[in-house]
Amino acid sequence: MFSNPFAELSASISPGIMQAYVIVMFILVVGGTLLDVLHKKSAQYFFENARKAREAVAQQLGGGEMASIAVKTVAQDVLTSAEFCNPHRRIAHLLGMYGFVFFIIATVVMVFSYPTAVDSTPGLWPFLWYLGALMVCGGGYWFWFVIRVDVASEGHPWYRIVRADLFILSLLATTTFGLLWAVFQAAGAGALSAFFLVLFIISSAVLFGGVMWSKFAHMFFKPAAAFQKRVAVADGSLDNLPKPADRTDPADRDRHSMNLLKDAPLNMGLGIKREQPHHY
Repeated sequence: MFSNPFAELSASISPGIMQAYVIVMFILVVGGTLLDVLHKKSAQYFFENARKAREAVAQQLGGGEMASIAVKTVAQDVLTSAEFCNPHRRIAHLLGMYGFVFFIIATVVMVFSYPTAVDSTPGLWPFLWYLGALMVCGGGYWFWFVIRVDVASEGHPWYRIVRADLFILSLLATTTFGLLWAVFQAAGAGALSAFFLVLFIISSAVLFGGVMWSKFAHMFFKPAAAFQKRVAVADGSLDNLPKPADRTDPADRDRHSMNLLKDAPLNMGLGIKREQPHHY
């Protein structure tokens, strides 16, 4: 039976302090995301690109078509991460994504709704908290030690760390130290429990406070970018890129740049996909 680790912690730390900490972390995420947008000028680029796309629209989309694109974006790009061709990378990403969602939601519910041992915490929330942390650890460590891009393909050692790794490492540290803290607290190991609690607090502060310097904000931009990409294909603006050549069209087939492919079969086989990618 899983227990609420925050309810047990309330014996030594006031629930108000825990709730205030969660609120501060939320403010840091919002503030860090806004600073990231301003610093990288992401919003400016997005709106300028959207304006150029509107000028190149070949056909106007109706409300129903836009709603259909939004549903496809959520179902494929957000909920199932269909953009990942490598199934291992996709599974690791989904484990980390859903695990993080479970972990955060369960934390918020337990801290604000069942903060003390007097409150009877439904078993679902501690279960989701532990499950979410384990899912993040499973997907994250699998990604870090097995399928990281630069390790095998570029010859770098597994322990090479760059700033882009801040998000995944702080996320792994938060869930790992959180699990260890909860386990040792439940086992009555006071010193070890306190030690991992401190590490849990530090790593979570880095995770939520380092949004501007990590890829944390990426999770907010990605759905919007995926939606815009689908809209660009549907309305013909194609993100201001040239229209793909259609070799069944005589006008395209006779173009100078298509001479080498003029007599080639339309289906030329798997090409580079003949061998499955091993590193990405």
